[in-house]
Amino acid sequence: MSRPFQPLKSAIAVSLLGAGIALTPVASLVGTAAAAAPMAKMQAPGFYRMMVGDFEVTAISDGTVKLPMKDLLTNTTPAKIDAALKRAAIAYPVETSVNAYLINTGNKLVLIDTGAAGLFGPTLGNLLTNLKASGYQPEQIDEIYITHMHPDHVGGLMSGGSVAFPNATLRIDKADTDFWLSEANMKAAPKDSQGFFQGAMGSVNPYLAADMLKTFEGGVELVPGIRSQAAHGHTAGHSVYIVESKGEKLVLWGDLMHVAAVQFDHPAVTIKFDSESKSAARERAKAYADAAKGGYIVGVSHISFPGLGRVRANVGGKGYTWIPVNYSSLK
Repeated sequence: MSRPFQPLKSAIAVSLLGAGIALTPVASLVGTAAAAAPMAKMQAPGFYRMMVGDFEVTAISDGTVKLPMKDLLTNTTPAKIDAALKRAAIAYPVETSVNAYLINTGNKLVLIDTGAAGLFGPTLGNLLTNLKASGYQPEQIDEIYITHMHPDHVGGLMSGGSVAFPNATLRIDKADTDFWLSEANMKAAPKDSQGFFQGAMGSVNPYLAADMLKTFEGGVELVPGIRSQAAHGHTAGHSVYIVESKGEKLVLWGDLMHVAAVQFDHPAVTIKFDSESKSAARERAKAYADAAKGGYIVGVSHISFPGLGRVRANVGGKGYTWIPVNYSSLK
């Protein structure tokens, strides 16, 4: 039986030889095709960009940290948490992202939260490196808005014993600074919670001493297109930030939630880090409902990086679904 592909095969061989390309038997390549190489064991730089109207938004990763959520989540049971994590194919302990967001309005460069630096373990503290990889320098930051003064949000304010952002105005809800900068509150707190106060003081007091801290109360327009909104409960002055440009909207939730696989289905689930768990749960329920109704983009500190997406109410009114933003090359 004739083989119709044989003339084509011969013609290709003649063409290659005519071009001076030597033909090497396939068998001779088997031992050399895959050279041994060490594993790189690193991700690409941790930043992601998108546009909100005319504003450039850069999500910046401070890293991830593994947390024992069955010990930390409250108003639920370890068995329910375990089942939810298995449904989402999430390993335990839960590897949790720590995200910050940089907003370039065209007139101001605004950083929302700063990561942990060295206050929350060795797997965090990458914000400055990733900020620089994204094309910006710490000296360029005009304003810093803190959602709340837990160590994984304020630790990055300092670098090597000095303020990390020497030209920035620091903005925090006064209820949070009144609570976390109080020596009396620290002394009254349980021993295992006093480190949170020490981290807050060590990170924020240098800005206070340099007259770089400017507090606000409740809902305030901080710069054109960005305003604060009180969402107290997780801490005394926990705030979310609303970014709007050209009819588009982004709401940065801070720590309104921590574990997507659990808390979107069950918004009443709280966490031991909450100062006032009932208030935190109410704020989360309000935020879910508003985001689902408004259809705008949400940025969340502890959803898998970049932590940007939309919220959709489930059919039947039970729980919500998280829809991550579609990847864009931003051309």
